[in-house]
Amino acid sequence: MKATNRSTLNVRFAGLGGTGVITASDVLADVAFRTGHEVRKAEVHGMSQRGGSVQSDVRIGGEAHSPMIPAGACDFLVVLETSQIDLVRAGLRPGGILLTPADIPAARLPSSKALNVALLGRLSRHFDFPEAAWGESLRAHFPARLNAANAAAFELGRSA
Repeated sequence: MKATNRSTLNVRFAGLGGTGVITASDVLADVAFRTGHEVRKAEVHGMSQRGGSVQSDVRIGGEAHSPMIPAGACDFLVVLETSQIDLVRAGLRPGGILLTPADIPAARLPSSKALNVALLGRLSRHFDFPEAAWGESLRAHFPARLNAANAAAFELGRSA
């Protein structure tokens, strides 16, 4: 984690079922855990099987006693589907960072399904986790046939 005066960092991922919200949060939680941080995670699936709203909270640090982020306390809000921005924006704390699909040049994605990985790349710029830990976690959470596309999407997000 980057130096901060906050003992717990709160990251919420939001989108629709099938957009990779849960997988993206799994990757972040895994990276934090691999690098020695305490992690708590919670998910709200809603009607996700039918394309409904999905949210997943990741809390990193020793002061997170609950896996759910308190209202208005998100340090980072990563939204994978633009239709969900207004629905979840109130969760962002003052000064928090909102990351959306508009932050990624979609035409340069290796696949439209790689948006979640590209947004993880964009998010990774705000943490000092080693890039190798991100790569290890991505390889652990996706089939080997997606390694090259995910590496390209992650780098696109880091450089966007």
